Amino acid sequence: MPVTEQQVLTVLSQCKDPELGRDVVSLGMIKNLKIDGDQVDFTLELTTPACPVMDEFREMVHHAVAEIPGVATVNVTMDAQVRRTGPTAGGPTGDLAPGVRNIIAIASGKGGVGKSTVAVNLAIALEQTGARVGLLDADIYGPNVPGMMGVTEPGDSGAGSIPFAENYGVRIISMGFFIPEGQAVVWRGPMIHGAIQQMIRDVDWGELDYLLVDLPPGTGDASLSLAQLVPLTGAVVVLTSSQAALDDGAKSIAMFQKLNVPLLGLIENMSYLNCPHCGEAIDVFGRGASRKLAQKYGIDFLGDLPLDPAIRIGGDDGLPVVVSSPDSPAAHRFMEVAKTLAGKVSVHTANQPKFVPINMVSTPRG
Repeated sequence: MPVTEQQVLTVLSQCKDPELGRDVVSLGMIKNLKIDGDQVDFTLELTTPACPVMDEFREMVHHAVAEIPGVATVNVTMDAQVRRTGPTAGGPTGDLAPGVRNIIAIASGKGGVGKSTVAVNLAIALEQTGARVGLLDADIYGPNVPGMMGVTEPGDSGAGSIPFAENYGVRIISMGFFIPEGQAVVWRGPMIHGAIQQMIRDVDWGELDYLLVDLPPGTGDASLSLAQLVPLTGAVVVLTSSQAALDDGAKSIAMFQKLNVPLLGLIENMSYLNCPHCGEAIDVFGRGASRKLAQKYGIDFLGDLPLDPAIRIGGDDGLPVVVSSPDSPAAHRFMEVAKTLAGKVSVHTANQPKFVPINMVSTPRG
């Protein structure tokens, strides 16, 4: 008996995405199915190129189809299409960045936890998986992203009224491109709101899978403005295990919950030190406290990152560790966390409710 399309789809409907918990057929992940005698060809379109189990996923569907009687050859082509976060009822509906599929806030309750360093390395790690990535430096008062990314000014790229810079495959915009070195930005809330709006709306971001927004520490104007301006896919909170960072991180969690912005997860930075002599992970600040905080609030824990001089040096030199030392343990950890984050985004967009009210908080005037 000849192999039929229905036979192939039936066996594939038994294969579930390990993160989404649904089968690949109902998720629309099977594309270009062709049957030629005893040969079956199809494309498996993942929801992110950063899928951490891509090889296992491919083997699973290949094996399922190969077991069909009469099938001699199975050719599986792997592809990825990142899905878009839609607006929520009561929240921002304007499409300020029409080509951007997901906007992710990278936040922290306090300064000094390495949030910008994490944002920079995550952005590049996501790009290295094949995703299209942008990085918006929303820390108007302390824009550190340009130096960490090795760029000093925007280029002539894009059709928007504000040009962006590009390095390591990541599109970058920052207030640091437009203020003289050493000059302080002394602005009130409405000006911060306007600047963030312009950096989203007036930059020709093009087609991006992920736009990471490096927020300033705390729960101030920039965070509120971002939640008011665009439909956020979610927020990531970066902490260390010190009690002060945990206390302030809890305030960031409370802020995003108040705004009904999904918490994609927590990241514990500077969690441990790899001994240069024996390789043992040394507990410096109380490793694991962020994981306990995530459990307390019912939030995913995305992973921990090491305290490593190479990470600091990379940020100072404009050569982030995922670029300067891609085979290092630190770079591997950033890649693992980036893939975990991408997986959480895929789950969120697949399960996104159609109507979720958002509590709007007015930007202070004065």
